[in-house]
Amino acid sequence: MQLSSRELSLHFEPQTGSLNLKSGIFPNAALKSCFELHYSINNRKVNPFTKPLTIQQVDKPEGIITRFGPVNTIKVKILDDPNKIQITLWLGIASEHSLACLRFTITNQGDHPITLHRITFLNIQPSGLNLGTSNNSEPAFYSHGWQSWSHTGTYGSGERQAKSILGPCQNPMVVNPGTPQPRRKNHFTGDFFGVLGDRATRIGLLAGCLSQKTHYSSLAAWLKPTPRLKMWANGDDALLPAKKCLLSDWTALSFIDLDTPEPLVRYFSAVAHEHDIHSHDPAPAGWCSWYHFYQGITEQNIKENLASLLTHKKALPLTLFQIDDGYETFPGDWFEFTPDFPNGVKPIAQKAKNNGLAPGLWLAPFIVHPKSNLLRDHLDWILRNKRGQPVNAGFVWNTFTYALDLTKPAALAYTCKVIRTAVHEWGFKYLKLDFLYAAALDGVYQDQTRTRAQVLREGLQALREAAGPGVTMLACGCPLGSGLGLFDAMRIGADVSGHWKPHFPPVSLLLQHEPHMPAARNALQNILTRAQLHHHWWINDPDCLLVREDTHLTLDEVQTLATAIGLTGGTILLSDDLPALSEERRQIAQVLLPAIDQRAWVMDWFDSKTPAKLRLDLNGPIGPWHLLARFNWHNQPVSLGFAPQEFKLPETSTWWLREFWSGTTGKMGPGMPFFFHDVPPHGVRVIAVRPVDVDQPAYLGSNVHLSQGLEIDQWQTTPRVLNLRFNLTRRASGSVLLYLPWKPSNAFFNDNQIQPYPNQVSGIYSFNLVDLDGGELHIQA
Repeated sequence: MQLSSRELSLHFEPQTGSLNLKSGIFPNAALKSCFELHYSINNRKVNPFTKPLTIQQVDKPEGIITRFGPVNTIKVKILDDPNKIQITLWLGIASEHSLACLRFTITNQGDHPITLHRITFLNIQPSGLNLGTSNNSEPAFYSHGWQSWSHTGTYGSGERQAKSILGPCQNPMVVNPGTPQPRRKNHFTGDFFGVLGDRATRIGLLAGCLSQKTHYSSLAAWLKPTPRLKMWANGDDALLPAKKCLLSDWTALSFIDLDTPEPLVRYFSAVAHEHDIHSHDPAPAGWCSWYHFYQGITEQNIKENLASLLTHKKALPLTLFQIDDGYETFPGDWFEFTPDFPNGVKPIAQKAKNNGLAPGLWLAPFIVHPKSNLLRDHLDWILRNKRGQPVNAGFVWNTFTYALDLTKPAALAYTCKVIRTAVHEWGFKYLKLDFLYAAALDGVYQDQTRTRAQVLREGLQALREAAGPGVTMLACGCPLGSGLGLFDAMRIGADVSGHWKPHFPPVSLLLQHEPHMPAARNALQNILTRAQLHHHWWINDPDCLLVREDTHLTLDEVQTLATAIGLTGGTILLSDDLPALSEERRQIAQVLLPAIDQRAWVMDWFDSKTPAKLRLDLNGPIGPWHLLARFNWHNQPVSLGFAPQEFKLPETSTWWLREFWSGTTGKMGPGMPFFFHDVPPHGVRVIAVRPVDVDQPAYLGSNVHLSQGLEIDQWQTTPRVLNLRFNLTRRASGSVLLYLPWKPSNAFFNDNQIQPYPNQVSGIYSFNLVDLDGGELHIQA
């Protein structure tokens, strides 16, 4: 039984139940795998794929239409005769996305329920995977974390998986209960999708689900002695009643080129189509109360920050004003306010709206504080384990927390009431919904036929309907697959912090290597390793930018955070006390606005545990240019070099460069790399590069916008004359840098004569401009 397209060939062997997949693009790229189905009936565990299969029927190849497009499929019906379980195996090729697609339908034709444990879609045995030919194979695995805060990154040979040492304090929040946490070297796991590849041949195998509406999927990879991969859907011990059937989510497989700017784009596109995701609004920019005030917010300090935001709006045009945790008495008691909010939050929402801002509110609808009245009054709503005890939802607010069982109609109805009230009575048009994993914990649900993925997905759908149209919703602490098509934005990493590493006195030293805890380092990890999701599935939320002086971050670390946020797209939220913010630090935020809102090419995503090399291609009236960034993740100063070939730019060209944060200018070219020496720990160098043409004027950059070019909306040159116009949509003053092939004799900005300042490099001049937005610069020889 075989299906073929130009890029893939799929063959199923009914005698052994094995799957063979070959690439039509990459020579010698192929895999051989087998399936498994683990369930219990009458307390007896079964896997029908361990014995010769009873093939009931094999349908001829047929084209079907799915949500993600046409798929050419073969259906194989298998009967586990003693237990009267019919398995329909769907095998297909989606040519539009160059994906092999797999799906199970499980029908219980018997008289007894079965307990579903695991559906294994992929189980590559030793020597069953070939990723091209190389004498020095370098296997690696891109491991994608379960939820927003879960560590994501690529592991190579000899490494161990990043794990928390905090056990029940942390793991319920960040670890999928169905995904093992390996301890040995060369063994790694992940969630939803992953890539097992070869750093030598530059070929990878992508494996991922197209949705997580029915099950949460897990992956396990082994790099030694030979690379192999396993992927399964977690059944969560959910019951499949007699005479009922279950349809799994689609699983997709594909061989990919690891070095293209968007190696996973076809998979991302199929997932987007599966969830009817076609467009995204621009990334918002705003303010959030959390990282300065934490739970110490009051009506007064919120109003002061609102007033400051409005005062500085022309220079710092933020459009979102979000109140975070601290206004409610305890999480769970959403209608009860602290004494510091005597009027609740509705008047603040109204004032923000009246001043042209989108009012935002933080809520955590599925998690319950142990001191809340909700717990006291509705103890029966709480999710419990097999011993009847409340399930641990993790250590938050210095206490162990609980979760609602959303299969109890009253509990789900309460969460929907909270959302409706926040939107339709209080007037909030932006909701940050946090700790959403709490609805998908390992427990005994009232409806035991639902998997954890189904419970959370259905709960999130109910909240989306309760909010209604016109409301922007951000998911946080959310298993990523559950939020697809329901949320406008998704937190993609750990909470940021005013500390580089996790900080939790008096045990901070023990927590330095915690991968999921709040820390600037941990936030940056996922900003880079999940950058490719932006504007494919949602708006990425990298968490907040902290620019004030009184954190424990160095200026270089603040600039690194600003660079990563600015170059990867996504929301830009400040979380400082705005009235106390110095003008110098305010400018760090200003240079990110308006947002570039494009995702950079993370060039070493598969070669480094924490990527350190970005390239963003831009275009405008001044022509095309590139932003290149390199990060120093070391704890000591290093030299960072830039060379065209390292960023896959033409090696034969010579390039102008300007570093944004320092203003350093220069050239790089063939045999002429440019080095920045003694870059401080955790620092960054981000340069704008343009080809050198000594006969033509060139815009080399400015200190008013990180893009060093998007601030220009008009560029006109004639022999020995240059005219350019600025458009920043905000008030700004600063300096711009130009290359001129002739010496300027006159320069006018808005009809006022100004002075050009020669640079150390011949032909380069700087111009200091005041009130730059909308201004026109006229230069003549």
